[in-house]
Amino acid sequence: MDAKCPAHAPADHPKVPQPKVGILLANLGTPDGTDYWSMRRYLNEFLSDRRVIDYSPLFWQPLLQLVILSTRPKKSGAAYASIWNNEANESPLMTITKDQTAAIKADLEAQYGDNVMVEFCMRYGNPSTNSVVRKMVEAGCTKILFFPLYPQYAGATSATANDQFFRALMKEKWQPTARVVDPYFAHPLYIEALAQSIEAAYAKLDKKPDVLVCSYHGLPKRYLVKEGDPYHCQCQKTTRLLKERLGWADTEITTTFQSRFGPEEWLQPYTVEEVARLAEAGKTNIAVCAPAFSADCIETLEEINEEIRESFEHAGGHDFTYIPCLNDDPAHIRALTAIIRENLGGWL
Repeated sequence: MDAKCPAHAPADHPKVPQPKVGILLANLGTPDGTDYWSMRRYLNEFLSDRRVIDYSPLFWQPLLQLVILSTRPKKSGAAYASIWNNEANESPLMTITKDQTAAIKADLEAQYGDNVMVEFCMRYGNPSTNSVVRKMVEAGCTKILFFPLYPQYAGATSATANDQFFRALMKEKWQPTARVVDPYFAHPLYIEALAQSIEAAYAKLDKKPDVLVCSYHGLPKRYLVKEGDPYHCQCQKTTRLLKERLGWADTEITTTFQSRFGPEEWLQPYTVEEVARLAEAGKTNIAVCAPAFSADCIETLEEINEEIRESFEHAGGHDFTYIPCLNDDPAHIRALTAIIRENLGGWL
């Protein structure tokens, strides 16, 4: 008998679904299209999040609504259009997240059968966290393991995803038991998957790059210095562990930060400036990877592979190799499913 159903239910008792354990993967999000209004809706939701932009709404919202959202949707839409999956009419992040979810679902269902339900949600855009949590509860999920696909914790990514998940649970009269997966920036299988992807990429090149640039999404520096966000430290540790696994010297790998937004100082060195400095210093053959991104997206396919590549070449660089994110690579799926199993202890 279902845990939600009385042991001796009357004949007319409402049908109750078989209890399941839900695994809910979460990523940042994506616009529904590249047109102005799709981009505006997405950017408005994203840039109105106080975890992302923590300026006073009295200052920020007029600037956002009257200035930024008048011009940025067109520019961002053009960037998305350059990488858009036209066949599926969706962003690469959406396509890859679907593939990741399908692979994880197949792996877990092979062991647990219909006792598990694997879904994904987006913090911004669709499918929304609210809608997927509701779907899982209706399907009989009495327990949900929430897995933000951010290896390194940051208030602007992991925390806001958690916020939204728990806001969704607040709407449920009978809340499922919930767990949240810890950041996995140092997990051995994650580091191994990164190392294997780099080794595979290097094996295809005629000459080993002078430097591997590990480019992480940036954050305002004050988040670290004044507010104690651990993101910077976790990024540095990921790079160090990757270097040790590869057996490289300090000069062969470096950590940088990209995607700076607004006038204040962010975590440094900035990727766009560092690749130019490397080229000017004679390091004209580099590779760039993005360990903080679990799936390729606008920040990797357009910003790194187009804008940052251009900065490097403009400064005299010759060979620029972008190493794709782990995406649905089998080693990545093994890492993610192992982490999920570690967090399901006592539930299945």
